[in-house]
Amino acid sequence: MTVNRRDFNRLLLTAAASAGATGLGLPAVAAPDATAILRKSDEIRNPQRSFVVDVHLLNYENGKLDGQTKVTTHSRKHSGQFQTLVYITAPSVDRGKILLRNGNILWLYDPSSRASVRISPRQRLLGNASNGDVVSSNLVGDYNPVLEGTETIADGDRNNRQCYRLKLTSANSSTPYSAITFWVDAQTSQPIKGKYYTKSGSLIKVAWYRAWKSQMGAVRPTEVVIADAFDPKKVTLMRMNAFRPQDLPESWFRKEWLPRFELQGNS
Repeated sequence: MTVNRRDFNRLLLTAAASAGATGLGLPAVAAPDATAILRKSDEIRNPQRSFVVDVHLLNYENGKLDGQTKVTTHSRKHSGQFQTLVYITAPSVDRGKILLRNGNILWLYDPSSRASVRISPRQRLLGNASNGDVVSSNLVGDYNPVLEGTETIADGDRNNRQCYRLKLTSANSSTPYSAITFWVDAQTSQPIKGKYYTKSGSLIKVAWYRAWKSQMGAVRPTEVVIADAFDPKKVTLMRMNAFRPQDLPESWFRKEWLPRFELQGNS
């Protein structure tokens, strides 16, 4: 299956684009608080209440669709962070598998064995997307932010944005990345771009947020373009569709409950 060449070229240009910095430095006025900047960005990335969203992951190599996965993510706000249950709906070989984050632990439930095993959030789910990328989370709490300055960079649509540049370092062992350089629009608080690093300091991928739409009371990104740091021709597109509020019982977010879980409307 081949993706439309124009669409892929657009993804590739985004992936290969330089940061396009025109200057980095703190503003002359008192610098805003890094945690406050990151918290506002979190509020745009994710509704800060219980919600459900459909996520479609598409992996491309050299312009061709190389694989895809569909999941439905259920997220329940709890003590400032999310408990998250990710139900895999496609491909058929993986349908019914569930990822569960409760606290700092990530579980994978396999209906064929009816067993739950601990997994790493760093493990790849598809292409450049890891398990930790599809599990809803607030960066505040998981990472310690430092404001490095302001910078003008190109966003996911190749438009220049004046941004705060944050350096995030992991606050616990459950985070999928050891460090992130994260850009947040200085006027809108929208997340714009992230660079993701391993414990050794190696850059492993770059992500751009785009396709802004009104969802659950705010204009949110509904696409994330994730480029491989070593080969920009390997691009994973993560599409979020149909954010919707839903009351989610706490019992769903215990591994003992997973064999009983049924996807509403699809069971």
